[in-house]
Amino acid sequence: MDLRRSAAAVAASAILFYFGTGLSPVAQLTWVAPLPILLLAPRVRTSTALIAAFVAHLLGTTNSWAFQLRSHDVPFWPMGLMIDVGMSLVFTASVWAFRRTYSRPLLAAFTAPAVWTGALYVVSVSNPAGMMGTFANHQAGFPLVMQTAALTGMWGVEFLVMFVPCAIAAARPATLLVATGVLGLVLVGGAIRMDTGPTRKVATIATNQHVWAPDVDSPAGKDLISAYADEISKLPDDVTMIVLPEQTVRSTTTPAVIQPLINAAHGRTVVVGVAYDDGRNKFNYAVTADQVYLKQHDSVSPRGHDLVFPDARTGVVICADVNFPAPTRDYANAGTEILAIPASDEDTNGWQHSRTALIRGVENGQAVVWSDRTGESMISDGWGRVVASAHTGGNGPFTTLVADVPIGPGATAYTSLGDWFAWLCLALAVAGLVVKPRRAPLEIPPLRQAESAARG
Repeated sequence: MDLRRSAAAVAASAILFYFGTGLSPVAQLTWVAPLPILLLAPRVRTSTALIAAFVAHLLGTTNSWAFQLRSHDVPFWPMGLMIDVGMSLVFTASVWAFRRTYSRPLLAAFTAPAVWTGALYVVSVSNPAGMMGTFANHQAGFPLVMQTAALTGMWGVEFLVMFVPCAIAAARPATLLVATGVLGLVLVGGAIRMDTGPTRKVATIATNQHVWAPDVDSPAGKDLISAYADEISKLPDDVTMIVLPEQTVRSTTTPAVIQPLINAAHGRTVVVGVAYDDGRNKFNYAVTADQVYLKQHDSVSPRGHDLVFPDARTGVVICADVNFPAPTRDYANAGTEILAIPASDEDTNGWQHSRTALIRGVENGQAVVWSDRTGESMISDGWGRVVASAHTGGNGPFTTLVADVPIGPGATAYTSLGDWFAWLCLALAVAGLVVKPRRAPLEIPPLRQAESAARG
């Protein structure tokens, strides 16, 4: 009986994780994916519950294996497998916390998501690649829910998505009432916060060629710069900022190689990703007419530390910088309301990475202009609403987006307070786990307990 029930729970959660997480998730399924395992956990032996949790989550991660097997940035061995196993272990720890505190339903409903959120926060600050692709990432299409990030950072959304199934699995009127109240408060608060502001017409242009940073002095590089200049000249006159992808071209002489693009823009702001090689180091730059930003989180390039402002309200970051709270939070503290982000991805992970940028925008009240080669270009406002997006790398020479985007409201409570909610989750996880359970969790259903007692 336990084996059949465990297998059914594993299959159900694995299927829900498979479709509710990953590179193109059905976000509604994320909220219920943990539920079958959580319902199972108090009713079977501890070892059975933990094995079921690990296997279910790991099977769910197979939705990314095809990508990881051909990925340069996240190869399946060893990095991809380490991520998949690590996330499955975090889920297993959360299920263990739920099972241990199940005799106190409200405590269980709060402790398990606190363990999940706190553990992911620890991973995010210790991982040199930062954090993306979590439950919060999958909810980027729900602006009402995402407004929570303006107060708590992404960690509040992370907690919420795990809290709801835990409250349901605790199966008490009090937990269901609290979950309904919390979710209602989030939605009402999100609706109240949603606003709009002055708009700014912006554009992204990304080549559809699968070419990585041709030398600007080579025939291919010169042709690409010329083609970009022609595309810029076709943009409406009221476009104020144009963003091109990360490492659009490569230079061995100077990073300031975009003069033809600046000329074509006729005084409008242009932000271009440039790979610069001085013979000793390779630098990952974003170049404007008179400033150079050095990527702050890069495994190859020396890391930058300075902020760059094409104008008083605009900040520049590059691609994987959005996997970390800084520098986007630093820009918000400096008064920016819009981010220009040259990026480059590996096709199928483009949606996930662009929505990581969107979350950073909501956290800090900033609109996002994300120009992505072989990924997904996106323009979103400071409240997380996508006003334009398109997959790049398709037919035609370029994928171009033009949109009037409401600039963000600027610095938020999260900008000032930082990751306070993640620390609260760590404290709640510790506090919840040191509380002594009222009784041992059930390992067989109550009906079978009664039958066993009668036979005894």
